[in-house]
Amino acid sequence: MEDEALADIADRLYGGALDDFVAARAAAAKDAAREDKDLAAAVRAMPKPSVAAWAVNMLVRNRPEVLAGLDGLGVRMRAAQDSLDAASFRELGRERRTMLADAVDTARSVAQEQGRSISDAMASDVEETLRALTADEGAAAAVGSGRLLKVLSADGVNDVDLDGAVALPGLLPATPSTRPVRTPPAALKTTAPRATASKATASEKRTTAERTSRPKPTKPRLEAVRQTPRPASPPALERAKAVLAEAQAAEEEASRLAGELQDQAEQTRAEIAELQQETAELRNRLKVAEESLERSRKRLAATSAEAKQAVRAADKATRTAMLAQERVLRLGNT
Repeated sequence: MEDEALADIADRLYGGALDDFVAARAAAAKDAAREDKDLAAAVRAMPKPSVAAWAVNMLVRNRPEVLAGLDGLGVRMRAAQDSLDAASFRELGRERRTMLADAVDTARSVAQEQGRSISDAMASDVEETLRALTADEGAAAAVGSGRLLKVLSADGVNDVDLDGAVALPGLLPATPSTRPVRTPPAALKTTAPRATASKATASEKRTTAERTSRPKPTKPRLEAVRQTPRPASPPALERAKAVLAEAQAAEEEASRLAGELQDQAEQTRAEIAELQQETAELRNRLKVAEESLERSRKRLAATSAEAKQAVRAADKATRTAMLAQERVLRLGNT
């Protein structure tokens, strides 16, 4: 079984419509079985992605520039975190919130183009996955593969859990670790030359003799240990400071947004009051207009009745005049 053939099939499956995944997988396994039974088995074992993971895959395949922007931002955020640059990290955190909102909107549009709508809950999962991309190199590689299976989540301290998160994890590119590697003291002792080890042993003996000859401290050993604070682990401290910086940035952004929303609420209340007053005035005007309309209708009805009577009277007078004229003519002829 060739990895390239398996990767090509996976790209076709995870780049297609979600509703057609099962049927497409069965067809691909059937075609592969004609030449390679192991390849067919590997294809049949490919899991169907969740809706949110599928939406992320569609975003990766159809809008790669969005992924590239988030990936670059993640590199800068991790660099700021490693250098303990809290100011830069806060600024990048604000930039990330804007980019994530735009990316989620784009993911919704892409999913809609593929015939699938994304709910608010799924959109939150998409945002959480893209946030993990910016926080962890392994998550960035998993998302960038376009074969994501489930939602990713990052807490800013621990590595993102990628167990079962992507199809064909063995074909993902290796990501270099950014954490410093420290050689334990035991390893240093075992790799030293024998002569150096002998010197160290002699030195240890001298140190022990000197230690026994020194006067004991006036304070108990336990009390002295308690008064000496235990230094925090550098990697944990750096990550904690980075998380604190991001939390502070989020607090500032939330406070700013809350203030803007309060201002908008006050403005909306004022607009509602004005509209209510205008509505009341319009209702009064409408009432006056309706009363005037009713009076005009009554006058029209009365005038119409009078006009009909006047027409009938005029017709009667016309007939009377015609009869009188005929009589005059008859009398004149006699």
